[in-house]
Amino acid sequence: MPGNDSLGSHLNVPGGRTLTLPAVLAARPVEESDDTVMATVERVSPIRRAFRRLTASEHELDAEELQRDAAASGCALARACSRGEMVSVSGRLRTVVYTPRTNLPTLEADLYDGSDVITLVWLGRRHIAGIEPGRQMTAKGRIAIRDDRKVIFNPQYELEAPR
Repeated sequence: MPGNDSLGSHLNVPGGRTLTLPAVLAARPVEESDDTVMATVERVSPIRRAFRRLTASEHELDAEELQRDAAASGCALARACSRGEMVSVSGRLRTVVYTPRTNLPTLEADLYDGSDVITLVWLGRRHIAGIEPGRQMTAKGRIAIRDDRKVIFNPQYELEAPR
């Protein structure tokens, strides 16, 4: 690899970026599935960050904030969740709908975490105190797929204090 020195090696990757690898990792071949290789994270300058805030839409900034909050709380992002997986997701309720059905009423809420929407479904419930649009919450349960949408049936949940 180019640039071997005592501190590590530099690896050129597509897009003109250079990754710094520790010397221990640089001494052995890197496999595609190697989880131990970590790339350095580029710091964004305050000017670029301010420009981003000025040019981004309110929706994009809100989505970024929700994703940061989810990552900070240790929850998975909704877009990374797949069928059958036990997950903990955190986000904001977009809609809450009571669906009267003849045999089993349901309360459905769309939880948005900035990356995707997961529908939370409580079977046999007409109303749950605190479950309302705009409320921040964390939900835990197994992901199912219904009508090509991610769903958690009867999730465990924690409501966050209103902001």
